[in-house]
Amino acid sequence: MKVEKNRVVTIDYTLTDDNNQVIDSSSGAEPLEYLHGHSNIVPGLERALEGGEEGDRITVTVTAGDAYGERDEKLVMNVPRSRFDGVESVEEGMQFEAQTPEGRRVVTVTGVNGERVTIDGNHPLAGMNLNFDVTIKSVREAKAGELSHGHVHSHGHGHEHGHSHDHGHHHRH
Repeated sequence: MKVEKNRVVTIDYTLTDDNNQVIDSSSGAEPLEYLHGHSNIVPGLERALEGGEEGDRITVTVTAGDAYGERDEKLVMNVPRSRFDGVESVEEGMQFEAQTPEGRRVVTVTGVNGERVTIDGNHPLAGMNLNFDVTIKSVREAKAGELSHGHVHSHGHGHEHGHSHDHGHHHRH
């Protein structure tokens, strides 16, 4: 069965940057299962997998524009330390969820200088080329419930529809 819209695809993948550093990998963990054609993974990878079949191995470099976008320096801001009320120590590398006019986004602390904290609202992988090495493990037709929700119901999510759509592992790779 080929990878096409509305099919559920299970992949093993390793993601590396241009220096061959592994950024993310399913090795030693569960393979990633996603609903194809619904933008659940980065666009460039979704396109590369289109038409693939079980057992295929696909290596693809997805440029920043087809992954998490280019870096936007306007998203780097200095904010007063007091904005982190209740956080004992604000350190570089910490991530917080911030409410912005565009909705919620994760910001990363990139510098702390006394009472000033530098935060970066860019996705940590913005501006980077992503090199994927993917093996297609299985392809199946999606179930009706998966189609109506636009994503796979992985174990444990059930139907509690109060959840916001940011299941930890669905960050688009």
